[in-house]
Amino acid sequence: MSTNDENELTPAADEPAADPAAADVDLEAIDEATDPAAPLRAGLKYGVRGLGILLVAGLLIWWPWKGEPGLWGVLIGAAIGGGFILITVITILLTAKASPTVVMGALMGGYLVKVIIVIAVTAVLKDMTFYHKGALVSMLIGAIVLVLGSELWGVLTTRQVYVAPESNDRK
Repeated sequence: MSTNDENELTPAADEPAADPAAADVDLEAIDEATDPAAPLRAGLKYGVRGLGILLVAGLLIWWPWKGEPGLWGVLIGAAIGGGFILITVITILLTAKASPTVVMGALMGGYLVKVIIVIAVTAVLKDMTFYHKGALVSMLIGAIVLVLGSELWGVLTTRQVYVAPESNDRK
């Protein structure tokens, strides 16, 4: 005579099978690994953090040393250098689901607008004396290098799933 004990161990047809390995899955890591925009968001996050750290360091160095002109030089340099780079990443993230033509148009148009703004700002600031030029230049170069490096680090350290399509030529 048989019993139905073995039937009690199997899940019902409408219940999902319990997988012990599935309980250990990090869903946030899976979302990050399968999201094509995750490296850009990580790059933006690290870029903003890097710019913030550079801004604080610049203020701690230039403001006590050169006073208010050092403060303004640091703020203007960080805004121009960091903003120039970060706006590019933001533009790419905003147009991520658009066609390649729209993305390229947004990037090239944004680049043109940024160049015009930088030229206008530097032309206006050229003869002014309320800022320290050394603070501005050091922060401008530092912001470009640090923000680009931080964004690169964020992109390179983001885990992504790469799947090669299976070839139909296999026999």
